[in-house]
Amino acid sequence: MDKYSRSDPQSQTAFPVARAGYPFILVAAFSTAVLALLGLTTLTLIGLVVTFCICGFFRDPDRVIPVAKGAVVSPADGKVIAASVVDNSPLFNGEAMKISIFMSVFNVHVNRVPYSGRVKEIDYYPGKFFSANLDKASQQNEHNAVSIEMENGKPLCVVQIAGLIARRIICHLQPGDPVLRGQRFGLICFGSRLDVYLPTDIKLKSAVGDKVKAGTSILGEFD
Repeated sequence: MDKYSRSDPQSQTAFPVARAGYPFILVAAFSTAVLALLGLTTLTLIGLVVTFCICGFFRDPDRVIPVAKGAVVSPADGKVIAASVVDNSPLFNGEAMKISIFMSVFNVHVNRVPYSGRVKEIDYYPGKFFSANLDKASQQNEHNAVSIEMENGKPLCVVQIAGLIARRIICHLQPGDPVLRGQRFGLICFGSRLDVYLPTDIKLKSAVGDKVKAGTSILGEFD
């Protein structure tokens, strides 16, 4: 039987919500309450639906993390839209295996660390807001690149990319921080995309079209 662990403390609520979502939820709930007090039934019902949708957008479920040696887990919930070797990237020296994961507004937005190690560098790049499923989004959209030296000594870079709707990238890490595989490290509000750059000797365990979950789905393995 496969073994799993937890990289973060278990939530103490039945429906955990990411803290970054609290302001959005409170504003929606307050507006709905005002509409209800004014007797605007239709608008109140719409407000309730919007409030529940925002709660769903910012849900933050606990995850159990596979402990298989060498396993690289997905940093995001979503669909794999690219998985191939790229020759050059300003975010990774030399050839790299690039895996791109597209998150819709229906996916969990919380991002998790793909592999244990230590944060080497964090680079933020302001940019545009093209649809995140386009190839040019990797370089031209607003993005935040987290470079990690994995515990096996190899480099990894996970990039949070803003999209057409997503306009806020949150990252809780700082250079020098130790990180664990599957640990929460940030989120992108209302969906978007994450790119993962890995050494080319990784053995892929995922393919284009696969649906993955942050922290639990294995993207690839090192020997």
